[in-house]
Amino acid sequence: MAIEISKNNHIGTIKINRPDSLNAMNREVLIEFINELKKIQSEKDIRVIIITGSGEKAFIAGADIKLMQKMNREEAFEFANLGQELANLIEKSDKPVIAAVNGYALGGGCEIALSCHLRIASDNAIFAQPEVKIGLLPGWGGTQRLPRIIGRGLANEIILTGRNVTAKEALDIGLVNKVVPQEELMNTCFDIANMILKNSPNAIAESIKLIRLAAGAKLKKGLSKEAKSFSELFETEETAEGLTAFVEKRPPKF
Repeated sequence: MAIEISKNNHIGTIKINRPDSLNAMNREVLIEFINELKKIQSEKDIRVIIITGSGEKAFIAGADIKLMQKMNREEAFEFANLGQELANLIEKSDKPVIAAVNGYALGGGCEIALSCHLRIASDNAIFAQPEVKIGLLPGWGGTQRLPRIIGRGLANEIILTGRNVTAKEALDIGLVNKVVPQEELMNTCFDIANMILKNSPNAIAESIKLIRLAAGAKLKKGLSKEAKSFSELFETEETAEGLTAFVEKRPPKF
Protein backbone atom coordinates (compact mmCIF):
# COMPACT_ATOMS: atom_id res chain seq x y z
CA MET A 1 0.00 0.00 0.00
CA ALA A 2 1.35 3.41 -0.98
CA ILE A 3 -1.01 5.20 1.41
CA GLU A 4 -0.72 4.51 5.13
CA ILE A 5 -3.44 5.47 7.62
CA SER A 6 -3.03 5.87 11.38
CA LYS A 7 -5.51 7.14 13.98
CA ASN A 8 -4.99 8.64 17.39
CA ASN A 9 -7.35 10.62 19.64
CA HIS A 10 -9.77 11.76 16.89
CA ILE A 11 -6.85 12.61 14.56
CA GLY A 12 -6.33 10.67 11.34
CA THR A 13 -2.93 10.76 9.64
CA ILE A 14 -2.50 9.96 5.95
CA LYS A 15 1.08 9.22 4.88
CA ILE A 16 2.26 8.82 1.29
CA ASN A 17 4.75 5.97 1.55
CA ARG A 18 6.88 5.96 -1.59
CA PRO A 19 10.22 7.27 -0.25
CA ASP A 20 12.25 5.72 -3.08
CA SER A 21 10.44 7.97 -5.55
CA LEU A 22 10.26 10.95 -3.13
CA ASN A 23 6.56 10.12 -2.69
CA ALA A 24 5.75 11.01 -6.30
CA MET A 25 2.23 10.01 -7.31
CA ASN A 26 1.03 7.97 -10.26
CA ARG A 27 -2.54 7.10 -11.29
CA GLU A 28 -2.76 4.10 -8.94
CA VAL A 29 -1.52 6.09 -5.95
CA LEU A 30 -3.98 8.90 -6.69
CA ILE A 31 -6.89 6.46 -6.78
CA GLU A 32 -5.73 4.80 -3.55
CA PHE A 33 -5.31 8.22 -1.91
CA ILE A 34 -8.83 9.29 -2.97
CA ASN A 35 -10.39 6.09 -1.66
CA GLU A 36 -8.55 6.21 1.68
CA LEU A 37 -9.37 9.89 2.13
CA LYS A 38 -13.08 9.23 1.54
CA LYS A 39 -13.00 6.45 4.13
CA ILE A 40 -11.34 8.57 6.81
CA GLN A 41 -13.60 11.54 6.07
CA SER A 42 -16.63 9.30 6.67
CA GLU A 43 -15.46 8.13 10.11
CA LYS A 44 -17.36 10.05 12.79
CA ASP A 45 -14.60 9.49 15.34
CA ILE A 46 -12.03 11.33 13.18
CA ARG A 47 -12.32 15.11 13.45
CA VAL A 48 -8.95 16.38 12.11
CA ILE A 49 -6.82 14.97 9.29
CA ILE A 50 -3.05 15.35 8.80
CA ILE A 51 -1.37 14.61 5.46
CA THR A 52 2.39 14.01 5.26
CA GLY A 53 5.04 12.12 3.30
CA SER A 54 7.29 9.25 4.28
CA GLY A 55 10.91 10.03 5.13
CA GLU A 56 12.63 13.36 5.67
CA LYS A 57 13.25 14.40 2.05
CA ALA A 58 9.82 14.85 0.50
CA PHE A 59 6.19 15.62 1.22
CA ILE A 60 5.15 14.82 -2.35
CA ALA A 61 7.64 15.42 -5.16
CA GLY A 62 4.89 15.83 -7.73
CA ALA A 63 3.65 13.36 -10.31
CA ASP A 64 5.55 10.47 -11.83
CA ILE A 65 7.21 12.10 -14.88
CA LYS A 66 8.24 8.81 -16.51
CA LEU A 67 4.58 7.81 -16.50
CA MET A 68 3.48 11.19 -17.88
CA GLN A 69 5.96 10.92 -20.74
CA LYS A 70 3.85 8.08 -22.18
CA MET A 71 0.47 9.80 -21.84
CA ASN A 72 -1.69 10.98 -24.71
CA ARG A 73 -4.12 13.89 -24.45
CA GLU A 74 -7.03 11.80 -23.14
CA GLU A 75 -4.89 10.09 -20.51
CA ALA A 76 -3.44 13.43 -19.43
CA PHE A 77 -6.94 14.88 -19.07
CA GLU A 78 -7.97 11.94 -16.88
CA PHE A 79 -4.78 12.32 -14.82
CA ALA A 80 -5.42 16.04 -14.29
CA ASN A 81 -8.99 15.35 -13.24
CA LEU A 82 -7.86 12.67 -10.77
CA GLY A 83 -5.42 15.11 -9.16
CA GLN A 84 -8.11 17.78 -9.06
CA GLU A 85 -10.58 15.32 -7.54
CA LEU A 86 -8.14 14.61 -4.73
CA ALA A 87 -7.42 18.30 -4.15
CA ASN A 88 -11.13 19.14 -4.19
CA LEU A 89 -11.90 16.35 -1.68
CA ILE A 90 -9.30 17.83 0.65
CA GLU A 91 -10.45 21.43 0.24
CA LYS A 92 -14.14 20.56 0.64
CA SER A 93 -13.60 18.36 3.69
CA ASP A 94 -15.70 19.52 6.64
CA LYS A 95 -12.93 18.14 8.84
CA PRO A 96 -9.83 20.40 8.92
CA VAL A 97 -6.93 19.02 6.89
CA ILE A 98 -3.38 19.96 7.89
CA ALA A 99 -0.46 19.50 5.49
CA ALA A 100 2.69 18.47 7.38
CA VAL A 101 5.15 19.42 4.64
CA ASN A 102 8.29 17.47 5.52
CA GLY A 103 10.46 18.26 2.48
CA TYR A 104 9.93 18.72 -1.25
CA ALA A 105 6.42 19.82 -2.26
CA LEU A 106 6.87 20.10 -6.00
CA GLY A 107 4.28 20.33 -8.76
CA GLY A 108 1.34 18.20 -7.73
CA GLY A 109 2.79 17.99 -4.22
CA CYS A 110 2.58 21.75 -3.87
CA GLU A 111 -0.96 21.64 -5.27
CA ILE A 112 -2.04 19.03 -2.72
CA ALA A 113 -0.58 21.22 0.05
CA LEU A 114 -2.44 24.25 -1.36
CA SER A 115 -5.75 22.40 -1.04
CA CYS A 116 -5.22 21.77 2.69
CA HIS A 117 -6.75 24.18 5.21
CA LEU A 118 -3.46 24.64 7.08
CA ARG A 119 0.13 24.15 5.96
CA ILE A 120 2.91 23.53 8.49
CA ALA A 121 6.39 23.18 6.97
CA SER A 122 9.65 21.75 8.24
CA ASP A 123 12.62 24.07 7.88
CA ASN A 124 13.97 22.00 4.97
CA ALA A 125 10.75 22.17 2.94
CA ILE A 126 10.91 23.36 -0.66
CA PHE A 127 7.86 24.43 -2.66
CA ALA A 128 7.68 24.84 -6.45
CA GLN A 129 5.43 24.69 -9.49
CA PRO A 130 8.14 23.75 -12.01
CA GLU A 131 5.85 22.41 -14.74
CA VAL A 132 6.76 25.10 -17.30
CA LYS A 133 10.32 23.75 -17.29
CA ILE A 134 9.08 20.58 -19.00
CA GLY A 135 6.50 22.21 -21.26
CA LEU A 136 3.51 21.80 -18.96
CA LEU A 137 1.43 23.83 -16.52
CA PRO A 138 0.10 23.06 -13.03
CA GLY A 139 -2.83 20.70 -13.60
CA TRP A 140 -4.10 19.86 -10.10
CA GLY A 141 -5.37 23.32 -9.19
CA GLY A 142 -2.14 25.31 -8.89
CA THR A 143 -3.13 28.04 -11.35
CA GLN A 144 -6.32 28.60 -9.35
CA ARG A 145 -5.35 28.12 -5.70
CA LEU A 146 -1.87 29.64 -5.60
CA PRO A 147 -3.01 33.19 -6.60
CA ARG A 148 -5.91 32.92 -4.13
CA ILE A 149 -3.46 32.19 -1.31
CA ILE A 150 -0.45 34.41 -2.07
CA GLY A 151 -1.81 36.89 -4.63
CA ARG A 152 -1.66 37.05 -8.40
CA GLY A 153 1.70 38.82 -8.69
CA LEU A 154 3.68 36.30 -6.66
CA ALA A 155 1.78 33.39 -8.20
CA ASN A 156 2.74 34.64 -11.66
CA GLU A 157 6.39 34.79 -10.65
CA ILE A 158 6.48 31.34 -9.05
CA ILE A 159 4.57 29.57 -11.84
CA LEU A 160 6.22 31.35 -14.79
CA THR A 161 9.79 30.95 -13.48
CA GLY A 162 9.26 27.50 -11.97
CA ARG A 163 11.68 28.49 -9.22
CA ASN A 164 12.00 26.98 -5.76
CA VAL A 165 10.48 28.64 -2.70
CA THR A 166 12.22 27.93 0.60
CA ALA A 167 10.32 27.31 3.82
CA LYS A 168 11.34 30.75 5.11
CA GLU A 169 10.08 32.51 1.98
CA ALA A 170 6.90 30.40 2.04
CA LEU A 171 6.22 31.71 5.54
CA ASP A 172 7.01 35.30 4.55
CA ILE A 173 4.57 35.26 1.60
CA GLY A 174 1.77 33.46 3.44
CA LEU A 175 2.10 30.16 1.61
CA VAL A 176 2.49 28.31 4.94
CA ASN A 177 1.18 29.02 8.43
CA LYS A 178 4.25 28.00 10.37
CA VAL A 179 7.83 26.70 9.91
CA VAL A 180 9.39 24.42 12.51
CA PRO A 181 12.48 22.18 12.76
CA GLN A 182 12.04 18.83 11.00
CA GLU A 183 12.03 16.89 14.26
CA GLU A 184 9.21 19.06 15.65
CA LEU A 185 6.94 18.95 12.59
CA MET A 186 4.50 16.19 13.51
CA ASN A 187 4.27 17.22 17.17
CA THR A 188 3.45 20.76 16.06
CA CYS A 189 0.72 19.48 13.73
CA PHE A 190 -0.73 17.34 16.52
CA ASP A 191 -0.65 20.34 18.89
CA ILE A 192 -2.64 22.39 16.37
CA ALA A 193 -5.02 19.49 15.76
CA ASN A 194 -5.62 19.17 19.51
CA MET A 195 -6.40 22.90 19.72
CA ILE A 196 -8.99 22.41 16.97
CA LEU A 197 -10.46 19.40 18.79
CA LYS A 198 -11.43 21.65 21.71
CA ASN A 199 -13.85 23.52 19.45
CA SER A 200 -17.33 22.79 18.09
CA PRO A 201 -17.23 20.36 15.11
CA ASN A 202 -20.35 21.94 13.60
CA ALA A 203 -18.96 25.46 13.92
CA ILE A 204 -15.67 24.33 12.37
CA ALA A 205 -17.42 22.62 9.44
CA GLU A 206 -19.54 25.70 8.70
CA SER A 207 -16.51 28.00 9.03
CA ILE A 208 -14.56 25.92 6.50
CA LYS A 209 -17.49 26.07 4.09
CA LEU A 210 -17.86 29.85 4.36
CA ILE A 211 -14.13 30.52 4.09
CA ARG A 212 -14.11 28.43 0.92
CA LEU A 213 -16.96 30.53 -0.49
CA ALA A 214 -14.84 33.62 0.06
CA ALA A 215 -12.40 32.29 -2.54
CA GLY A 216 -15.02 32.99 -5.19
CA ALA A 217 -17.51 31.03 -7.24
CA LYS A 218 -15.24 30.88 -10.31
CA LEU A 219 -12.94 28.15 -8.94
CA LYS A 220 -14.85 25.26 -10.56
CA LYS A 221 -14.75 26.94 -13.97
CA GLY A 222 -11.06 27.75 -13.61
CA LEU A 223 -10.20 24.18 -12.65
CA SER A 224 -12.07 22.85 -15.67
CA LYS A 225 -10.13 25.11 -18.01
CA GLU A 226 -6.86 24.19 -16.28
CA ALA A 227 -7.38 20.45 -16.84
CA LYS A 228 -8.27 21.07 -20.50
CA SER A 229 -5.17 23.21 -21.13
CA PHE A 230 -2.95 20.74 -19.26
CA SER A 231 -4.07 17.84 -21.47
CA GLU A 232 -3.86 19.83 -24.72
CA LEU A 233 -0.16 20.46 -24.10
CA PHE A 234 0.44 16.71 -24.45
CA GLU A 235 -0.12 17.11 -28.20
CA THR A 236 2.70 19.65 -28.57
CA GLU A 237 6.34 19.06 -29.52
CA GLU A 238 7.54 21.27 -26.67
CA THR A 239 5.90 19.11 -24.02
CA ALA A 240 7.23 15.93 -25.64
CA GLU A 241 10.72 17.44 -25.59
CA GLY A 242 10.36 18.68 -22.00
CA LEU A 243 9.25 15.32 -20.66
CA THR A 244 11.91 13.44 -22.61
CA ALA A 245 14.63 15.82 -21.45
CA PHE A 246 13.57 15.37 -17.82
CA VAL A 247 13.69 11.58 -18.07
CA GLU A 248 17.05 11.75 -19.90
CA LYS A 249 18.37 14.21 -17.28
CA ARG A 250 19.34 16.93 -19.76
CA PRO A 251 18.20 20.51 -20.41
CA PRO A 252 15.22 20.71 -22.78
CA LYS A 253 15.64 22.35 -26.18
CA PHE A 254 12.59 24.58 -26.56
